[in-house]
Formats: sequence, structure tokens, C-alpha cells
Amino acid sequence: MLTSICGINWGDEGKGRMVDLLSEEYDVVCRYQGGNNAGHTVINDKGKFILNLLPSGILRENVVNVLGNGMVVDIRHLTEEANRLRAQGIRITPENLKISDKAVITMPYHVLMDCLEEERLADKKFGSTRRGIAPVYADKYMKKAFRMGELLNPDLLYRRVKDIVEWKNLTVEKGYGHAPVTTEEVVEYFRTYGEPLKEYICDTGLYLNEANKAGKKIMFEAQLGALRDIDFGIYPYTSSSSTIAAYAPIGAGVPNLKIDRSIGIMKAYSTCVGEGPFTAEYFGEKAVKLREAGGEYGAATGRPRRVGPFDVVASRYGIRCQGADEIALTKLDVLSGHEELEVCTAYELNGKKLVEFPFTDVLDACKPVFETMKGWNCDISACRKPSDLPKEALDYIRFIEKACECRIRYVSVGAEREAYIKMY
Repeated sequence: MLTSICGINWGDEGKGRMVDLLSEEYDVVCRYQGGNNAGHTVINDKGKFILNLLPSGILRENVVNVLGNGMVVDIRHLTEEANRLRAQGIRITPENLKISDKAVITMPYHVLMDCLEEERLADKKFGSTRRGIAPVYADKYMKKAFRMGELLNPDLLYRRVKDIVEWKNLTVEKGYGHAPVTTEEVVEYFRTYGEPLKEYICDTGLYLNEANKAGKKIMFEAQLGALRDIDFGIYPYTSSSSTIAAYAPIGAGVPNLKIDRSIGIMKAYSTCVGEGPFTAEYFGEKAVKLREAGGEYGAATGRPRRVGPFDVVASRYGIRCQGADEIALTKLDVLSGHEELEVCTAYELNGKKLVEFPFTDVLDACKPVFETMKGWNCDISACRKPSDLPKEALDYIRFIEKACECRIRYVSVGAEREAYIKMY
């Protein structure tokens, strides 16, 4: 069984929370794209954890976790994240963490270039997390990147450093006018943060194929959501990798395998971190109230998330992109206490009603079309089965399910592992 847990919207949907919940049924959890530019916040019986690079399955004792070849790995951040989790009592060893030898290494100069470019763009910036993601993926496709497997052969690795540094300084020094990158600092970076990771590096594609042959259940964990995908998202305000479930076997190292089940994650309302069009966005007091109720601040950056009502147009598009078979709806409890709830059911563009998600360039000119539903004025965090929910909450779930044309199987009513309802 190969299952993908994927984001339907702009990211921050609660994927980590659902991976933590569902991983009890799986043997392997694999991240297949992205880097440390986003985070998953997980609360369970062991405490509260913020994960950037490590799969959420790392919090399960019997789960093997994989960082796939489609990822870009900041080895300093990974070392610090692993040490922080170890201090919280989480076991991390080569037995339960495996890093693809084909994954690309995010270097300090990638972070530097990310920051320099955002500063150059000023008020036209993309809203980057400044974690070096776009520069490192650019280097990957220019065939100028370092890969994790090279750490296993330092003599060959260090021979490449001089040529790469010389090439990189054409941009860093002669382009941005910054102090040059030096060969010495790159080599020292590899020695300090690369050496301790060598025993974790392997051919994860071979490992996953063997696990699949042995009948192991494998879960693929995405970062961000469909609307941040490099091809299908709100380009150029996207990530630099493919967040789509169909890419999961490729980014994990098993392009020969096929996904059996795609579970899409979406919130009961809309959130977005960073720049770019966000048609249903709330402003002022409405935004503050929803943001504070949901604790909507980025797990990786701490930035306040932009918020709004549930967006049917964007969600239906995301479901199609992800090929979602079923949905997990998170944070329904945050909407408790509202007399009325708005849902964005269409966009309006120059007097024309749009029900399909349009090309990015026209999104800024679109206006949301809202429908209003009756809210529920009670706490639902203790509900554990559909019959526990008030009628208005059930009506809200069914309305979204019908509008988005995809069944909602799980509903989260709290941050804790057990605070959810299985709808069928």
C-alpha cells in the first residue's frame, strides 16, 4: 500500500498532524520534495514538535523515515533539528532515518543568494522564506549542485568545490557585489555538518523498492500544497519543487511504483503564508479574529498567515491536481462560536462569474463570491463521532464535501493526536 498525504491549498493545511495520526498504520514515511522552507507542527502524547526536514513519522517508534532524492537538504538545519528532537526524547538513528544519496545539499551560499535577491527585489519580492530553496533547485537543474552521496567520497567532493565556488562567485561577488564565497568555508561546512550524517546516507530508492516487495506500507509526505506547486501553483509565488502527489514516487526514488491512495488535507477555512494572489482573503478585525483563533503563524518562519473563509474554487482545483481520493478536514474547531460562516463559492472577474480556478495573472483582479451558512455556538473539541457534532457543523462539512466533489473522511477538532472524527 502506497499512500500520499498531500496539501490541497497554499500549504499549512495540517499535513504533519495527519501524518502523525495515520502513520500508526504504516511502516515507512517518506518526504519527497522541498527543504526546510516550511514546517509541520505536531502535538501528541510526547509533546509539541515543529518539524522542517524530518518526516512526521519520526515521532513513531516503529516507523522508518526517508528523505527522498527530490528533497534539498540543509545539513546544518537537519543536524540541529535532529538534536532538538533527541533532546525531547525522540530516537533518531540510521535504523529509523535514511537519507537519499541523490538528494541535493542546500549550501550557506544558497541562503545568502536567496536573501540578496529578495533585498534586490524590495517591494516586488516573492515572499521567500530565505532558506535558499530557489537557488539550490536552480543549481540542481544547472547540474552545479552537491549531492548527499558525495559526502561518502570526500576526496572527489573536495576536488569539485574549487570549480563550483569560482562559478558561484560570478553571481555572489560580481553580480550582487557581496564578499566572495571561499573554498575553505565550503570544505569546512562539509566537514562539520556532512561527516556526522554519512551513516544515514544510502540508496533510498533501493530501500523503498525492497520494502514494497516485502509488503511494507509506505506513506509519502508532501510539503506545502497544490497552489505552491512549481507547475500548477500561483507561479511565480510558488515553491521551487513539485508538491503534487503524482510526483511522490519520483521524488522518493521509486518512479516504477504507483500511488494507491491519495489523501488530501485542507483546513475548514483558508490560510496562506507569503506573497501572491489570495482571492478570498480577510482583512482587518475579521482577519485578526480568525488568525488568533487558529494560531495562524508559520511554523518555519513565525510569520502571520493570511487568512480567509473556505475557498471552494481553489480547493476543488487543488483536489484535482492532487488526485485526492478522500479528504481530511482540519481545524473545524477553530470556527466554533461564529453565528454565521462565509464560504467562497465562486470568483467574479469583470462581471463574469468563475467557478474554475483561473490563470494566475488574473487572480488579483478576481473578487470572492460568498455564500453564508449558519454557524455553531458551542465547543466541538470533545466530539469523537459524527453524531456528536451539532447539526450546523455537519451541514458545513456536507456542504464543503458536495461543493468540492470529494468525500471527507477525517475531521480534526483539535491539535491533539486523538482529537479527530472519522466520518465513514
